[in-house]
Amino acid sequence: MSEAPQPTTAAEKKQSSARVLPALILAMLSFSVVQTAVVPILPSLAKELDVSGSSITWLMTANLLSAAVLTPLLGRFGDLRGRKPMLLISLAGLVAGSALAVSTHSFTWLVVARVLQGAGGGVLPLAISIVRDELPKQKVTGGVAAISASMGVGSGLGLVATGLLLEHWSYKSIFWMGLVFGLIAVALVALRVPTDPVTDKDGGADPLGALTLAGWLSALLVAVSQGNTWGWTSTRTLGLFAVAAVVALIWGIIEVKVAHPLVDMTMMSRPAVAFTNLAGLLIGFGMYGSFMVISNFAQTPEKFAHYGFTATVLHAGVMLLPSALGSMVAAPLGALLIARRGPRLPLVLGGVLGAVAMAYLALRHSHEGDIYLSSAIFGLGIGLAFSAMPAYINGAVPVEQSGIANGMNAVLRTVGGAIGTAVMAAILTGDTMKLPIPVALPTLDAYRHAFWTAAVVCVVAGAVPFLIRTVKPVVSVTTGNRVADPIPGREPVKTDA
Repeated sequence: MSEAPQPTTAAEKKQSSARVLPALILAMLSFSVVQTAVVPILPSLAKELDVSGSSITWLMTANLLSAAVLTPLLGRFGDLRGRKPMLLISLAGLVAGSALAVSTHSFTWLVVARVLQGAGGGVLPLAISIVRDELPKQKVTGGVAAISASMGVGSGLGLVATGLLLEHWSYKSIFWMGLVFGLIAVALVALRVPTDPVTDKDGGADPLGALTLAGWLSALLVAVSQGNTWGWTSTRTLGLFAVAAVVALIWGIIEVKVAHPLVDMTMMSRPAVAFTNLAGLLIGFGMYGSFMVISNFAQTPEKFAHYGFTATVLHAGVMLLPSALGSMVAAPLGALLIARRGPRLPLVLGGVLGAVAMAYLALRHSHEGDIYLSSAIFGLGIGLAFSAMPAYINGAVPVEQSGIANGMNAVLRTVGGAIGTAVMAAILTGDTMKLPIPVALPTLDAYRHAFWTAAVVCVVAGAVPFLIRTVKPVVSVTTGNRVADPIPGREPVKTDA
């Protein structure tokens, strides 16, 4: 292993913190805004590009698939060859995809652009690893919480920005927004993020592991994303699920056997990592699924359905704006709770608050104030959960595996989001009303069932942390030093976690 120069004094690290953290937060915001910005305009894009409603969903499927595949790869290469170069590559993909989307009127090339934008998924694990390297110990928890919560903030802001831009310009303005955000993030990262203090140059690549990981994730996400269109019992859907299961098994065998695995299965099997990843899957399900359901509910024409608010895209986005504000509040609150009580409390609270918000909507949804209140509570819960998950993972893995470990957690959030949107769509399309309009609208009961489903998933997510015992310290394989617990002022305790 080679070690690059790093800050050696408290003053230098404090100065590094003030320079680095804003750049990393903006990078995270750039990706999360771009990822969700197209969600509320998919129907209008289908008309604009003259494609079917089932085909237009590939603009989300392609992005989710690309992010799921590239996030762990970029995270691992960051561990091996340096976090800053990989972060710049990740942002370069986001910028290139946005530039392509701005320049084309072809649906095919727009799908390619969304694939390129998916490279931005690598920002989360890489930024968390950089914070762990660069910030003073007492600021690591707050920095990681801020970056993680930025994902929820950006998702909410993206929905509002989409509506605001469409009020005045065409859909191209959404991709212009992504391009501008991405270019600013690239410039700040290039200028403010220092050379990596840790690069694991003794590690090796695992091309077969990368190929099989991409294979089973691709099969799984395509099956989940297209299941409603193809039919859940269709040959294509069941066949892809079978392929995903077989290739995932092969991938697991490969990772156990190779000398330098892409993903250390021993690390992944540690309870602190495995159960945190399960929580990430469930929280991703709740967040993406709930955003879709709430947005659709708000835009439902009240005069036909006798529910909903006939909201424009902008109005529906504004209704979800409190979720972004809640996530902003959650970042410092989550860091405080982690520092005083450990990551369990904020992760449990995240699940509980998410469940409360969705249960409230299942029971009360006739006034706009109900949407605003539940959105704020839900955003606070999501932000707390996001701030806690990296704290669990960083306390359970050595620093040279931080990128891949947080990358796999981000992947499972993405997979959970894909499953959540598919399940919610199936619930809504499975119970529709016959109306004198060419659009099938879900019944109010369908929305109630969707809200209750999200609430149950969030309850389970809040219960998962009780399966994690105290995280024991880990040993860096490259330095032999014990890696400290990320909770400032608290000495790690050895357990079986």
